[in-house]
Amino acid sequence: MVIGLLITFGYCFFLWLMFFKLKLLKFSPIWAVVSFWFGLHLLLLFIICPRFFQPASEDMRIIRHNVQLVPRLPEPTLLMDVLVEPDAQVKKGTPLFQFDKRIYEYRVQQAKAQLAAAQQRVLVLQANVDAVSQEVAQAQANKNYAQSQVTRYEAMSRDGAASVQNLQQWQDQLAIAEADIKAALANQQKAKLEYESNIDGVNTSVAEAQAELQQQEYYLEQTTLVAPADGFITNLQAQPGLVVGGLRVGAIASFICEEDPYVLATFFQEHLKYVKEGQPVEIALDTHPGKIFDGTVEAVWKAAGQGQMMPQGSLPTFEQPLPKGRFPVKIRINHPDSELAAGVQGSVAIYTDQGTSFSILRRIEIRSYSYGNYLYPMPF
Repeated sequence: MVIGLLITFGYCFFLWLMFFKLKLLKFSPIWAVVSFWFGLHLLLLFIICPRFFQPASEDMRIIRHNVQLVPRLPEPTLLMDVLVEPDAQVKKGTPLFQFDKRIYEYRVQQAKAQLAAAQQRVLVLQANVDAVSQEVAQAQANKNYAQSQVTRYEAMSRDGAASVQNLQQWQDQLAIAEADIKAALANQQKAKLEYESNIDGVNTSVAEAQAELQQQEYYLEQTTLVAPADGFITNLQAQPGLVVGGLRVGAIASFICEEDPYVLATFFQEHLKYVKEGQPVEIALDTHPGKIFDGTVEAVWKAAGQGQMMPQGSLPTFEQPLPKGRFPVKIRINHPDSELAAGVQGSVAIYTDQGTSFSILRRIEIRSYSYGNYLYPMPF
């Protein structure tokens, strides 16, 4: 900027010296036009440089995170009470809405009963394993006795002391005993599989009942909708008698979060040539005339809707956007005012590392904008 001022001063001094002091040339209308035209181009230096070195924008707004409050209930449920006033500041975890919890309390009780029954069934399965083991032992004993009798009657039949018919009877008893052992072993295996069926050391039927109980307890907990963060609800329309749940097609309220407000401003693409993260920013808000907020560039969103293409069968066509496309810049306010409302507009100026001497012009401009808010818009 100093060089620009020196050039401008030198040019004015040259005109004064040539036309008025030394009077080497006569200051005619033609020379007046030429001098003015050349001087006007010098003045453009003070317009162009701040546009790139200290870009500014009046297309900005305060952004606050908002949460759409959607009750997570599995079926239509009656809203019993609204526990918060509109625009009243609340802390995280504060109850906001109370829904009818009776049916969910009943389901929790039912799930607890099913869990108790499942735990009791595990004891029954253990008893079944013990009982089937006794059946296997008895079947083995019957087989051993039948085997001994078959051996005894085979010896007696060879000596003529027993008939072949008696031998065949015991051989049939041995076959029956062997079949009984196989059946008992199969029943024992089945009982063990039912008893030992588990997930992470918990019987599957008990685990299923526990999961059902946890789900029903979750739905019971959701009958009280609490604040997800510090903030407030604006435009509160939900009233007792409203039925929600089942098919969730929309939120019943919007919760405005108090923490981490930021500024989103749009700039012409060419003006972001020297803008980088971490550079200082000054912000003038329409709701705070005469006050300048300090900020920092947090991110430059180098993307616009014109750069997005959807899959389709038609070939893309290109048209020059009017007005020319802009890129948004996310700016973090260093010391945010808790009363900064979402959607507040104003003006921002980014001070890059280039051409810092021109920043005085931008600082004067943004302060003029801030103090001008005392008068603009003019009342009529």
